[in-house]
Amino acid sequence: MKYLSIMILVLLSVHSADAQQQKLQKATFGMGCFWCSEALFDRLAGVKSVKSGYEGGQIANPSYEDVCTGTTGHAEVIEVTYDPAKISYDELLEVFWKSHDPTTLNRQGADVGTQYRSVIFYHTPEQKAAAEKYKAEINKTNAYGKPAVTEITKAQPFYVAESYHQDYFAKNSNQPYCRLVILPKMDKLEKIFKAKLKP
Repeated sequence: MKYLSIMILVLLSVHSADAQQQKLQKATFGMGCFWCSEALFDRLAGVKSVKSGYEGGQIANPSYEDVCTGTTGHAEVIEVTYDPAKISYDELLEVFWKSHDPTTLNRQGADVGTQYRSVIFYHTPEQKAAAEKYKAEINKTNAYGKPAVTEITKAQPFYVAESYHQDYFAKNSNQPYCRLVILPKMDKLEKIFKAKLKP
């Protein structure tokens, strides 16, 4: 009887974990260097994980060096796994649009090339509709003084970047790029989205 009770508890906990996993959703954004994007989205409450990687190109399993040539077609992106009960896709979109310049073609600041393009890879028709609606509103209100050039395209194979790119800001916060480029974006995130951040 004791064995049966233990087995039932184990099965219930596995089922509960599976149900929780099924509730999680993915969002994929490219907004310049993935070191910046990863650091920003990792701070959001409801975000379970953020992986830096490559998407939208013509070859399988590209390396960082391949992508940096600008010839593979991949963008540096982040794949965000989130709990929609705690943070909505619309809220993720708001952070995306307000944390980079969506009006510059194939560049963010000093980072230049197609791999740094502004892009949303949608995973569902609902994500596509939400992204297109937000972009249309930005352009209608002339929010940036110039049209947003952000690509909105169906999710393609995502290739996880090399391990040294993961959690880059957390591991290298004293590096010049982190202090000069990422830190100001983190400060802006704290000011604009304070209520949405992890404690």
